[in-house]
Amino acid sequence: MGAVSDILGQRSPAGPARNLTRRPKRAAPAWAVLLAVCAGQFLVVLDVSVVNVALPSMRTALGFGETGQQWVVNGYALAFAGFLLLGGRAADLFGRKATFLTGLGLFTAASLAGGLAQSPWMLITARAIQGLGSAVLAPTTLSILTTSFPEGPERTRAIGTWTAVGAGGGAAGGLVGGLLTDLLSWRWVLLVNVPIGALVLVGAALWLTESRGAAARRLDVPGALLVTGGVTALAYGIAETESHGWTSPVSLGPLLGGLAVLALFTLVEARTAHPLIPLRLFTIRSVASANTVLFTAGAATFSVWYFLSLYMQQVLHYSPIRAGLSFLPHTVAIIIGSKLAPRLMGRIDARVIAAVGGAVAVAGVVWQSRITADGTFLGVILGPGILTMLGAGLLLTPVAAIAMSGVGRGDQGLVSGLLNTSRQLGGALGLTVLATAAASRIASRASGGASPGQALSDGYGLAFLIGAAFLAVGTCLIVLLPKPDPRPAP
Repeated sequence: MGAVSDILGQRSPAGPARNLTRRPKRAAPAWAVLLAVCAGQFLVVLDVSVVNVALPSMRTALGFGETGQQWVVNGYALAFAGFLLLGGRAADLFGRKATFLTGLGLFTAASLAGGLAQSPWMLITARAIQGLGSAVLAPTTLSILTTSFPEGPERTRAIGTWTAVGAGGGAAGGLVGGLLTDLLSWRWVLLVNVPIGALVLVGAALWLTESRGAAARRLDVPGALLVTGGVTALAYGIAETESHGWTSPVSLGPLLGGLAVLALFTLVEARTAHPLIPLRLFTIRSVASANTVLFTAGAATFSVWYFLSLYMQQVLHYSPIRAGLSFLPHTVAIIIGSKLAPRLMGRIDARVIAAVGGAVAVAGVVWQSRITADGTFLGVILGPGILTMLGAGLLLTPVAAIAMSGVGRGDQGLVSGLLNTSRQLGGALGLTVLATAAASRIASRASGGASPGQALSDGYGLAFLIGAAFLAVGTCLIVLLPKPDPRPAP
């Protein structure tokens, strides 16, 4: 035994000193961390818009009604918005790596379930779970970047890459959805996430290191459930008015119930020690007014992609690939507007830029409302699309900057998440209102003898006109925004 001890190493009171000492785990290369995080962010942003072009194929395959297909989009948007702030808090409490893996795993599993769905309710449920996974995953990606890269040029480059990948995911949604739907099937719009998600899960498990926030706070699960449930009930009640009217118990019940749940949410947030949304933030003029503007703007801008996709495929009979390609000018326009706004803000009042952007977007959506059954790409898609998205880019960036300039550094992350939540919730509720109005107009025109193409065009045109009204209200509310303070917040 003594000889064996001599071979293995000298003994000490603590045991063998040489061979049982573990070396510290080598940190993963920076590129590997960046790749895993950006891949997760790309999937989240891609799935916000990738299903739009596939909606007509989904409707035919699963038998959706005129208003039912909106829930493929809203199921994701409502769950994503309702649990987004909760997901950011979860990373501090349970660890950023664990939260990232949980969110991505949930997202990937839901994508598989959605791709194999055999009925509308199965697909909508899968999309809602996808949204929940995205809400857990999305805020964690940026948190991992800021803790993995040291402050300075290296972190700035990493965040720039993360931002570009996010913009690319949103831009690629229509094209990717069109290609997959046309060449394979609408199911691959969701199934494509499965192999990519599995690869990213393996890479993240190997490359990411665990970390937590300095002061983790309790999760406000009741708050997240209440706000999501309340908005969902409102959206469902609005959708039911198309078939049953506003005074029917089928519509009135969910509407009143949703308002009651949202009132309860406000009471819970006022009393809980760690609220999901601290109500004190809404006493800050810049935060309250910016969230209101983004809520109304989201109600219009989110719906443009939805109805335009349906119009191109159901009225103009575009293939999914052609419809996806037709959205590329929209994408370029919103990127130009988003990049141009910060350059102008150094010389022009941010409120003026936002107001001009809002007015341009309103003009674009009003123009878009003039669609007809015999419309052309150059006549009713290209011009209105460029105006709408250029204006949206000029509007959104200054409003967000004004909101962030009015809060302290400790609340910057929370306000950023709140702005995103307002846009998503506004988009979901706005889409419900517009889809209900469109379905009613389509049914009315069809019963009056209009051709199917003209009935659809009239319905979608009404939706665009109501969207323009929402956007006009948001533009008028810009007068409530305070002048941005150039000094950094404490």
